[in-house]
Amino acid sequence: MRIILLGPPGAGKGTQAAGIAQEADIPHISTGDMFRAALKQGTALGLEAKKYMDSGELVPDDVVVAMVNERIQQPDCSRGFLLDGFPRTIVQAEKLDETLESGGLTIDLVINLDCTDETILKRLTGRRVCRSCGKIYHVTNMPSAVEGVCDADGGELYQRDDDQEETILNRLEVYKKQTADLIGYYRAKDLLKDVDANAQREDTLLIMLAMIKG
Repeated sequence: MRIILLGPPGAGKGTQAAGIAQEADIPHISTGDMFRAALKQGTALGLEAKKYMDSGELVPDDVVVAMVNERIQQPDCSRGFLLDGFPRTIVQAEKLDETLESGGLTIDLVINLDCTDETILKRLTGRRVCRSCGKIYHVTNMPSAVEGVCDADGGELYQRDDDQEETILNRLEVYKKQTADLIGYYRAKDLLKDVDANAQREDTLLIMLAMIKG
């Protein structure tokens, strides 16, 4: 199956994508991971993307699309793939469709993780990260044994700047503006299914797996 996973920051895309990819035995393709890998390997597309990232600009659609096209043509994607973080715009969605159609393929399913701003704020503002080892905690859902101290190495736990409430609200507004048309695009193609992501992540995963198998 060829699946796209949509959802705002904090909806649990990364966690859910990993679970779906494992159960469906398809690669989980994250654009963030692709950028980091391309930069590390020093590929032509990676170096092109780096020019924009270093200047704080968004990587242009044609560069992002080229990287995704290159990735989905690799042998491990022959049975399908799960896209996480792509497409983000109508242009990217149309380019993806063109690439797949040229090979006689299509997207099978688009899952939209629907989550309230209140739930997202609780999840993200409560997140704490170890300053030394990077282990992630949550003040209510997964606290450390000693408040402010990492269980693994005793490092200081801190709140990242992008987990501050004002920053999160800004990110959510950007996401909504960016993806509103995209959700409509896939809904019009009868490919999009909404999933309530306010529930426990284990329950959400079970619902999505049933949807895929059904």
